[in-house]
Amino acid sequence: MKQVKLFVNAANQKSKINREIYGHFSEHLGRCIYEGIYVGEESSIPNKKGMRNDVVEALKEIKTPVLRWPGGCFADEYHWKDGIGPKEGRKRMVNTNWGGVVEDNSFGTHEFMELCEQIGCEPYIAGNVGSGTVQELAEWIEYMTFDGESPMANLRKKNGQEKPWKLKYLGIGNENWGCGGSMFPEYYAHEYRRYQEYCKNLSGNELYKIACGPNSTDYDWTDKLMSMLTNRLPKAIALHYYVMPGTWAKKGSATDFSTEEYYNTMHKAYMMDEIIEKHCEIMSRHDKEHKVGLIVDEWGNWFDVEPGTNPGFLYQQNTMRDAITAAITLNIFNQHSDRVVMANIAQVVNVLQAVILTEGEKMIKTPTFHIFRMYRDHQDATLLDSYVENNEAGEDVLVPALSQSASISEDGSILLTISNCDLAEDYEVVVDLVDREFSECSAELLQSKMDGYNSFEDGHIVEPVDYNGYRMEDKKIILAVPACSVVSLKLKR
Repeated sequence: MKQVKLFVNAANQKSKINREIYGHFSEHLGRCIYEGIYVGEESSIPNKKGMRNDVVEALKEIKTPVLRWPGGCFADEYHWKDGIGPKEGRKRMVNTNWGGVVEDNSFGTHEFMELCEQIGCEPYIAGNVGSGTVQELAEWIEYMTFDGESPMANLRKKNGQEKPWKLKYLGIGNENWGCGGSMFPEYYAHEYRRYQEYCKNLSGNELYKIACGPNSTDYDWTDKLMSMLTNRLPKAIALHYYVMPGTWAKKGSATDFSTEEYYNTMHKAYMMDEIIEKHCEIMSRHDKEHKVGLIVDEWGNWFDVEPGTNPGFLYQQNTMRDAITAAITLNIFNQHSDRVVMANIAQVVNVLQAVILTEGEKMIKTPTFHIFRMYRDHQDATLLDSYVENNEAGEDVLVPALSQSASISEDGSILLTISNCDLAEDYEVVVDLVDREFSECSAELLQSKMDGYNSFEDGHIVEPVDYNGYRMEDKKIILAVPACSVVSLKLKR
């Protein structure tokens, strides 16, 4: 077992880790909304106002802080008035982006707000800029947030919601460089300036306006967008980055993959750090006071769909490989919490790197779900300075074996999360806690073979266990971190 040192300096407290970094994303795509979240009030599956009880409870367990909706590409073809009023009168449409299935709009604004209320999370609305109008988005804001006499407020009351909702997060468009209109950054910047002018703060509700940011490594988009919005700065810009070991045409299997594909996936997950750093450097040139945050509101692993499923539904299984890339990515977000103010994994149920999978009345928690649970106490804690003397793992592609982040909560307890993506090597990690003594320690371990996953026949194959693979010596903690595993370590005075 190789020994490495990990330093955590509790005296060097850095940025706040916004709870919204642990956010999620729900789109009208495949079985995410229908069957995954919403089954309707008449369903035999236990529900409250149509929302699956088991899914809601699971999302509460990981302290889901924010949920993005209705898309995704679907957002820029979504017309919100189709999804309000009596369900029998709502318009039906074909979801041309995802699977060519009929969308009956039975899940709309009222249902989404009900879902967020049941979970206890903030709603994040992605507005239609691609095929919508300024008037349409402005009226949606009025419908949701105005507490007064107006056509939209009266319509909301007629539809059963007397008091307005609170809406904080508003995305002005989605992927406007692609499915949201194939725009150039200069054109989108003009559109953003126009749209944001009419998205008003009503009845004490203050909108946190988010501009469409870049796709992955499109640094030119960030540069041009920031340069054109200097006197109309958004609260944040939204970056999208997906990890896939193959190509868009052949992304690779979610469950049947080689060690080479495994390490290639790790390499691409670690690229998130470089991508964030480079976009932040550009943002800082235009925004020296760091007024604009960076939101990664679509991220995760994207593989080929499970055999025999609708290609447009993007349904994939979720293995220990996904858990480790989630751990690496969340550690990166924590380390960049001075600029990264929110992130939303894609997607919450039954789509891409989902934290939950459903099949009829059955529900399973994926390995990625368990990472969010193990990491949940980072939410709203303060990042601590930490550094690990790392080793490389891999074959043809070499990556850092260990990833880590540490935070301190208001009560003085510390959470240290460590992933080991090395498939062959266990590590003995000597944790040196600078300026802090602790008398109480507990740990959890998530470990499996790289392609281990939870099935509907057995949903407990990959799940965390209480872990005692550590000891305290001379104000240090000697921690064993096995191959292909993630450990969370909690320290109390």
